[in-house]
Amino acid sequence: MPALTSFDLTILVAYFLLVFAVAWRVTVRDRRAGAGSGAADYFLAGRNTGWFVIGASLFASNIGSEHVVGLVGAGARGHMPNAQFEILASLILILLGWVFVPFYLKSGVFTMPEFLERRYSPAARTYLSVISILGYVLTKIAVTIFAGALVFEVLGVPFWQGAILVVMATGIYTMLGGLRAVIYTDLLQLFILLAGAIAMTAFGLKTLGGWGAMMQTLEQSGPGESTRFLSLWRPASDPNYPWTGILFGAPILGVWYWCTDQFIVQRVLSARDLEQARKGTIFAGFLKQLPLFLFVIPGIIAYSLSLRGVIPSLAENGDRALPLLVTHLFPTGLRGLMLAALLAALMSSLSSVFNSASTLITMDFYKKWRPDATDRSVVRFGRLSTAVLVLLSLLAIPYLRTMMESGGLFRYLQSVQAYISPPIAAAFLIGLLSRRINATGALASLWVGFAFGITRLMLEYAVTEGVVTFAAGSIGDRFVSLNFLHFALVLFVICGVILAAVSRLAPAPTDAKLEGVAFDRDTRLGGTSGERILTGALVALVIVVWFVFSPLGIAG
Repeated sequence: MPALTSFDLTILVAYFLLVFAVAWRVTVRDRRAGAGSGAADYFLAGRNTGWFVIGASLFASNIGSEHVVGLVGAGARGHMPNAQFEILASLILILLGWVFVPFYLKSGVFTMPEFLERRYSPAARTYLSVISILGYVLTKIAVTIFAGALVFEVLGVPFWQGAILVVMATGIYTMLGGLRAVIYTDLLQLFILLAGAIAMTAFGLKTLGGWGAMMQTLEQSGPGESTRFLSLWRPASDPNYPWTGILFGAPILGVWYWCTDQFIVQRVLSARDLEQARKGTIFAGFLKQLPLFLFVIPGIIAYSLSLRGVIPSLAENGDRALPLLVTHLFPTGLRGLMLAALLAALMSSLSSVFNSASTLITMDFYKKWRPDATDRSVVRFGRLSTAVLVLLSLLAIPYLRTMMESGGLFRYLQSVQAYISPPIAAAFLIGLLSRRINATGALASLWVGFAFGITRLMLEYAVTEGVVTFAAGSIGDRFVSLNFLHFALVLFVICGVILAAVSRLAPAPTDAKLEGVAFDRDTRLGGTSGERILTGALVALVIVVWFVFSPLGIAG
């Protein structure tokens, strides 16, 4: 990449100053108003957040820099179906707002494990707390730190120094300001991220000569290439993204991530009321349509530019698409803007996971250990746990680069989410739809599902590394080679069957138990006419996008 000019560096410095100014302003304002000292103030922003901030924070915390680089790379490799996870998120967010959030807000919980305890038992709470915290440390924190360090390498800052700077900067304002500082900096970072992505798309299309020129370039590279690159749909036999897996398997992962993961749900728990929470999820649903146009399509543009020789070939590594676009297309100043956008993406994700993990540690372990602890001591422990997470992240930095570059274990740690999500999704979703489901069934389902998922993870790694081999067509071979989305669907069905069957062997939950999670006929009712109209518009938008980026729509 060409050396950054003083103008580029000025933009980056201004970005950091602006983020800290916003975080500091929120923190100081809260303290002057007498807020921020209570647990609800620190962990849930005083339960007084509006829909716009909630929706923006949901989107910004989800989109990390590795997310951006990966989606642009997917477009460059012709893996358009990757965008389906973004599009489907819109429908899952509708489910969050209309089905899950009413239960969460009426029960007044701080964490998702706490809700699981009220619905089932303390053992279910402990299971989800431990799984969530380990998942955050092994996946979200690690990969975000690594991506942030790579962004700084572009600036000429050594990997280690860049990683330390990312962790320290993000950890400081997260620790001081709590969730309110996180969500308001998310709001700022959303606009910076969108500005950088829009600039990337605009400059790419301008250089290429427009949409028609891109289509023509793709077709000249081979018959049907425009359809392959632009279609969201693949046949059921596709090894990576079969349409059956997309429609029936991916939503299961989505329910776990968007509807039950503390990392995401903590934002809607901070809403001032149900209407603001629901509108926030609908707003986030509209925002989730943007990654297709702002990240994936620029990857296709980059591939087209490489075919024309404007940028180097992407045949060997599609993940180079984003750096090459920034290198060859962006003028002075905008390079700094794009790097600020990448930093915004990674810092919003990292601050969110720091805050969510510290909330779980504090409310699900410290608060249970010391139920009579004052709000001040709870907040103090929350800040301390954030500081410990920052320290652990710094200590892990020497191992991150080795793990990432060697592939192997780190690559498969990312698959943990796909293999642990079905039993958790089943426990939440079926537990809210049926009063008869009980703790006995939930624990059996959670642990059997965990055993299946971890077995699949370990065998997949062992087969890839050549440690274990299975005869073609054998049960072991089918178990390991089954597409991960199909595996998620099968595992969800197994967990659901176990959940229902084992629950029948034990007494039904008492009315008092169900009241603890606001399980009544009115919980899921309500909603304004405006919310219904916006929900319908969002569903219609998803259907339109599905058609436009289908073989039929592309041909038309």
